[in-house]
Amino acid sequence: MSGSYDECAGADDTMDSFWEVGNYKRAVKRFDDGHRLCNDLMGCLQERAKIEKSYGDQLTAWSKRWRQLIEKGPQYGSVERAWLAVMTEAEKVSELHQDVKNNLVNEDVEKVKNWQKEAYHKQMIGGFKEAKEAEEGFKKAQKPWAKKLKEMEAAKKTYHMACKEEKLAAAREANGKTEASVTADQQKKLHEKVDKCKQDSQKAKEKYEKSLEELNKCTAQYMECMEQVFDQCQQHEVKRLTFLKEALLDIKRHLNLTENASYAATYRELERTILGANTQEDLKWFSNNHGPDMHMNWPAFEEYNPDQTSAPPKKKKPDGAPPTPSTDHVAPPGDRSSVSSYEKNQAYSTEWSDDEQPASYSGNENGGNGNSFEDDSSTGKGAGVGAGVGAVAVAVTVAAAGVRVRALYDYEGQEQDELTFKAGDELTKTEDEDEQGWCRGRLDTGREGLYPANYVEPI
Repeated sequence: MSGSYDECAGADDTMDSFWEVGNYKRAVKRFDDGHRLCNDLMGCLQERAKIEKSYGDQLTAWSKRWRQLIEKGPQYGSVERAWLAVMTEAEKVSELHQDVKNNLVNEDVEKVKNWQKEAYHKQMIGGFKEAKEAEEGFKKAQKPWAKKLKEMEAAKKTYHMACKEEKLAAAREANGKTEASVTADQQKKLHEKVDKCKQDSQKAKEKYEKSLEELNKCTAQYMECMEQVFDQCQQHEVKRLTFLKEALLDIKRHLNLTENASYAATYRELERTILGANTQEDLKWFSNNHGPDMHMNWPAFEEYNPDQTSAPPKKKKPDGAPPTPSTDHVAPPGDRSSVSSYEKNQAYSTEWSDDEQPASYSGNENGGNGNSFEDDSSTGKGAGVGAGVGAVAVAVTVAAAGVRVRALYDYEGQEQDELTFKAGDELTKTEDEDEQGWCRGRLDTGREGLYPANYVEPI
């Protein structure tokens, strides 16, 4: 197994082979690496969870902001509902991304943490039990072969040194034969030295060959023992890689919202709402509420009624029940779905309102037989301008201070911009009734909002 790897690796890698003494440490280091990689994976998932939460929070904030802007804006009808459906989509998708965050942290991270705890057992002295057992196994398997290898290396070194001495002796002998100064006795000694070096070299060679033979005899057993320990390391690594693959599949399942039934349903509902927008119905609604199809109480002759106040009530109370604006052409309180909230907050300027009815025939400072139009024309431009300025000043004063009113009936606000009060409660009206039958007011607690105009009376 490992031998074939060495053959593929090439001759340049033989000195860095697994079979070299001590090179098993890379296999042992995988235990430390595996534990660290679990920490890395958990850190990776925690960062992604933060991203998911941040995205979900941004979607929610975006949806809330734009929902308010759309509701207060001029868009109306079914197209307004379709536009608001995009905000609903954002809220639902935000929830799904929060679920992704929760799944990553509570399931995936916890799963990795628990597996890491079961797979790697820390020692009191440091390191992991699995790494120590593997290292001891490799040392035990390698020790006999390493001893023989050391003996062989020593024999090889001795043999090579003997060969070197033999060559030097032969060179001296050859030089002695060419030099006249070398005596015959000296040449004899040089020859004897050469013979002795040859004998030493031969003995060293035989010892080297013998040690190499002994090393080769135990190599097979050495490889078998090393492979057994390595296989144990591989088995642990198989568990880690298999677990990592399963964990990544779980992570993919949590991240892939396209496989989430709620995600698909969100966009089906959004599409249905958008396709449900009806241009003709919206145009008809606008014409009924703000166009020529609106109801109009055209002026008609009215007999004098001494019981009638300065202006007849716009709405009637049916049998003591809380009064509601007429539903012929306007939406009742608490049901403003067909009216853009932009209109709820607009104080449409109309010449005739509850607080600005024509004076009754009960009399006034002009003797009860005049009207404001004639007064303006009879007093001249200067007086007319003065009266106009005075009226504006009074109107500004009233608008700034507000008018105190008392609730006739209990009212429970149906939306966030509506007030809630009980019969008998007092509040301040800050804006006059609009054509939909709503006033803006302020409770004594300081809260401001809308309420049905005919649920209160002036104090």
